[in-house]
Amino acid sequence: MDHDIVVSGGGIAGLAAAAAFGADGYSVLCLDPAPPVTERDAVGADLRTTAFLQPAQAFLDEIGLWARLSDHAMPLQIMRIVDAGGEVPEPRVTKEFNASDISDEPFGWNLPNWLLRREFLAHLESLETVTFRAGVGTTSLFTREAEARVGLSDGTKVRCRLVVAADGRNSPMRKAAGIEVQTTRFGQKALAFAVTHPIPHNNVSTEIHRTGGPFTFVPLPDLDGTPSSAIVWMEEGPKAEALMALDPEAFEAEMTTRSCGLFGPLKLASRRTIWPIISQHADRLSGERIALVAEAAHVVPPIGAQGLNMSLKDLSTLRDLARQAGGDIGSRHMLDAYHRQRIADIRARVAGITLLNRTSMLSAQPLRDIRAKGLDALYTLKPVRKTLMQLGLGARGA
Repeated sequence: MDHDIVVSGGGIAGLAAAAAFGADGYSVLCLDPAPPVTERDAVGADLRTTAFLQPAQAFLDEIGLWARLSDHAMPLQIMRIVDAGGEVPEPRVTKEFNASDISDEPFGWNLPNWLLRREFLAHLESLETVTFRAGVGTTSLFTREAEARVGLSDGTKVRCRLVVAADGRNSPMRKAAGIEVQTTRFGQKALAFAVTHPIPHNNVSTEIHRTGGPFTFVPLPDLDGTPSSAIVWMEEGPKAEALMALDPEAFEAEMTTRSCGLFGPLKLASRRTIWPIISQHADRLSGERIALVAEAAHVVPPIGAQGLNMSLKDLSTLRDLARQAGGDIGSRHMLDAYHRQRIADIRARVAGITLLNRTSMLSAQPLRDIRAKGLDALYTLKPVRKTLMQLGLGARGA
């Protein structure tokens, strides 16, 4: 056997998988067809950010990654939801979730994705049992009861006991295993970029809902002494493309208007990136000698910081089952148990976030008014608010 585990995909989830299994002493080969981009201003840098909620942060701490991240992380103490669905873009209903209602810790900690890759890769270099190969992807899969044989894009093959497919929404390993997916397309795209603004964010994450989807501020460290945030701006596809094509000055005017001026005039502090919004889940999370994790298993719109936190729950579940399996990692019994333990939570969260996204897209004014009233009524009830916060953290039903 060449390796215990082959991880297909060197994104954040794939690198975390390699770290988790490497920390337990398994021989791991992690592959990614593209070289990792680990500098903010480099071409191809992922300018999105990830908010690690409490359970995800605890898992990263367990597998040795959090020590590298804590100095770079921005705590998220308050999550603010604003409905601005009136005739003009201004706040109509504002509700705040304060982590102190349910915990002594913040809701989560925010980090830029390009920095996560840099720190995760640096950590993998310290693990003797982990090999990371950039520029090489997975192309084929042949399995039998005792092992998997994975074909690589350089023409070679490797043998292992378990394949972890962390290779994205179009996962080649999922396709090779013959596992189908259910996909919902919203006709939306999301713009991601960084801004500076004169009014401090005070570690508050702010989601502003208006037709087309939410406009979300996520706190970043100050940039050259000026408050800074990461933005994810979801819009109907043609409008998002039109915004992407604007010159910086016109784009800044549009985003300042869309932000309701909550943080003052916004200035671009990075290039812009754009990607399509879908929700998706695999029919099964496992097959013979293969487990699907992260976007190979589930994709959700960027609402409520659920995506990567669901992915790390996949990894912690798979890691725990591997420990129980002893020397039989990748067995049918272990992988069937993984499917059973994760599928209900994944389907529920994908369905819930899909519904939230459709609600945020409402364009008819009477429906927008109902959304605002519902938001006001729902979040005013303290027991309901607490339950929603706990669900968001994965404290229940996960």
